[in-house]
Amino acid sequence: MDGLRPRNREIFIGFTKAETEKMERLTRELGEQVLEREFCQSTAKSFNRSAGRAGKPIVKWTEVQSWFENRVKESSNISRNLSEEQGHCPSNKARKSSQKPKEEEIPDVSELEFEARSSKDGAWYDVEKFLAHRFPSTGETEVRVKFVGFGAEEDEWVNVKKAVRERSVPLEHSECHTLKVGDHVLCFLERRDQAIYYDAHITDIQRKMHDIRGCRCLFSIRYNHDNSEERVHLRRLCRRPKH
Repeated sequence: MDGLRPRNREIFIGFTKAETEKMERLTRELGEQVLEREFCQSTAKSFNRSAGRAGKPIVKWTEVQSWFENRVKESSNISRNLSEEQGHCPSNKARKSSQKPKEEEIPDVSELEFEARSSKDGAWYDVEKFLAHRFPSTGETEVRVKFVGFGAEEDEWVNVKKAVRERSVPLEHSECHTLKVGDHVLCFLERRDQAIYYDAHITDIQRKMHDIRGCRCLFSIRYNHDNSEERVHLRRLCRRPKH
């Protein structure tokens, strides 16, 4: 099965879809707090009292805790792989001066937002969550991503190093002056049959006086995927995060 490690919702088939979704949400919101015994007991009790569990086996609090443990571990592995693949590892100086285990040295990326490039059209989409990860024969980590606003049928396996990155940030009118020729940006491409984001770089800037509507400058950009060119306003551009 493509070497894919089993996902948590496949481990305990006794959980209903609503219960699984609730535990996913709790894990995202509370992190390792969900592993506490009292919390797991309370969660199991709420499941057993719900109408959706009528006629189904009683959920044990230990089953809930085991599900949470696996989910937290899986999330930690994915975050660690993202950190290592994208160069977020701590410096040698920090590594030498710290006596903490290696796992604790990895920066926390749980609060970051990511975007991933679809292999179907080469465009970048916001990532809602990472569903699983695998290590194919190429040796490069892949993750299965769920895109914001799309159903499960659009989930994709993508290469972490080449097709996952920190989310691009929409530019404010006041940031106009920070852009220069040669800068790499993410541009909103709108055509009759598509409206998606592609990588591009700025080839020319026509500065104009700002007015009550904000920035009126025009940016000539060249799309990386097909080398086509277009002149756009600032509102269609997103900048890449600086590290």
